[in-house]
Amino acid sequence: MNNNLQIGNLGEIEIIKLIEEQVLKKTGKELLRDDSFFFDLKGIDTEDSIVLNSDMLVSTTDVPPIMNSYQIGRKSVVMNVSDLLVKGVKPRGLIMSLGLPITFKKKEFIDLMNGIIDYSKKFDLDYIGGDINETNELIINPTVFGFKKPSAMIYRKGIKVGDVLVANNKFGLTGVGFDILLNIDGVLNNFQNYERSIRSVLEPNISGIEAMILSERRLATSSIDSSDGLFKSLQDLILSNPNLGFEIYFNEDLIDPEAIKYCIDSKISLEEFVFNGGEEFIHLFTLDPKDFDKAKNEIQSKNGQIFRIGKVISKENIFIVKGGKRKQITGYGFEHFNKKA
Repeated sequence: MNNNLQIGNLGEIEIIKLIEEQVLKKTGKELLRDDSFFFDLKGIDTEDSIVLNSDMLVSTTDVPPIMNSYQIGRKSVVMNVSDLLVKGVKPRGLIMSLGLPITFKKKEFIDLMNGIIDYSKKFDLDYIGGDINETNELIINPTVFGFKKPSAMIYRKGIKVGDVLVANNKFGLTGVGFDILLNIDGVLNNFQNYERSIRSVLEPNISGIEAMILSERRLATSSIDSSDGLFKSLQDLILSNPNLGFEIYFNEDLIDPEAIKYCIDSKISLEEFVFNGGEEFIHLFTLDPKDFDKAKNEIQSKNGQIFRIGKVISKENIFIVKGGKRKQITGYGFEHFNKKA
């Protein structure tokens, strides 16, 4: 069949058949056609709770124009898996609902499904099934789930004054990447020195090593995924832990060197990119300071990483320490339905 055909020329039955063919081809598993979906609980501890996350991807707000269909599918899984991993939960299954415009090409759809399935396989996720519908724009609504004892999960609430704030990666790359992809009129060849920044937007990577270790060893007092930006994530932690705040060290442990170089070259605010970048999928944790060295050593032994980027204070504000000076910051972070965002 012609891969240039539009989804509107295929029909729902043919689209479902395409999904089934791609899943079988890549995983060796046949999808179950039924009114509901089933997941075998063999090997699941009866004391475990089911942990779910569903983050919707909408093409007009979540997809840069240059992002291809494979990358879109991949990102839809990344953004959901990250929220489970940061809690110390291993994702086990995926249900995927798709809203497809009738102008979507068959080849684009196959690439989209390959991105979804490939990144599901990366985390050993079972693709169970889902739903499809006709929409004006591409909408992907995954539900990812896993299992964990409630006592072993890392929640947002539980922070104490004096805890250290750590991250499993450095900030600023996606701020640079989005600035290049969305705001600069030019070809990507002009930005070869910022390939990592561009790639961080088009093909974000995530790690669950750090959260799994911190969860198993009961070393973290809180955790959060930073996909809405560092500042917004810190605000969310404050909402869950009233009367506490953060002091952030504005240095090389916090900021990726590629972001520093770009901001110097472009004469752009580095603070903006670090605190308002978003979609970085970096995991933030708080730890008792006496546990930091132990956590760092064990994480590094498993090829993970954490960086000490700040500490918890007793005032409900966010400060940065830069060049020996301390100042309060406000007004960063992405928020849906906010015209100022």
